[in-house]
Amino acid sequence: MTDLSEVESKVSAAIGVRLFTVLAWIPERRAMRRVYSSHPEQYPVGGEKTVEIAAGWLEQCIEKQQPYLGADREAVRAVFADAELIGSLGCGAVINVPVVDDGRTLGALNILDAEGSYDDTSVAAAVELAPLAVPALRKVVDAR
Repeated sequence: MTDLSEVESKVSAAIGVRLFTVLAWIPERRAMRRVYSSHPEQYPVGGEKTVEIAAGWLEQCIEKQQPYLGADREAVRAVFADAELIGSLGCGAVINVPVVDDGRTLGALNILDAEGSYDDTSVAAAVELAPLAVPALRKVVDAR
């Protein structure tokens, strides 16, 4: 089984990453719970996002199971209430990739780096790596 630190290492090698978190989807509360963080001081494991999640992001990434690319600070600000904290970490671009197991959304990979770091090629690489998180996220989701 691949643990989430290994997923972070593979993402870093493939496309680069400054901030990497993994969120588990809790459908009954329409919430995301952080289960892994490269920056636990700023983004602690166990933290949850609910009301601050943009509805369009939830529909795209969680319900339609499509990745989201925010290539610049403006795109990050449009979706994330914590855009100021994200920016303070030197991040201005994000890729969010749903982690899907047999048609069920388990959660999402959140991959962030400097503004302009990511493009469609980066998104495609991240999508290829997302299945590596299935075993670890399945354990978290099924344990609820």
